[in-house]
Amino acid sequence: MRKMDIARELAKRKGISLRKAYAIVSATFEVMKEEILKGNKIEIRGLGTFRLKRRPGRFVRNPKTGVEVYVKEKYFPRFKVAKSLKRKLNGLE
Repeated sequence: MRKMDIARELAKRKGISLRKAYAIVSATFEVMKEEILKGNKIEIRGLGTFRLKRRPGRFVRNPKTGVEVYVKEKYFPRFKVAKSLKRKLNGLE
């Protein structure tokens, strides 16, 4: 599902224009992006949690040459599904 699909569904359910719905969806995702970049956690009840994880820098070995190289620390977004959604997906509710 794309951003436009979400906007269409929002417009249909709430009876607003597609342009307004798309602006709402875009603004929501923009705020979420900014908060993740700041390192803040985003929790959406019933859906899950977005957070930023840090992988520290480390030395790794190139398997082909055997040479050790240093890989810088990295940050990456993580999403953890809410328990209630996970239970519904697995037919437990």
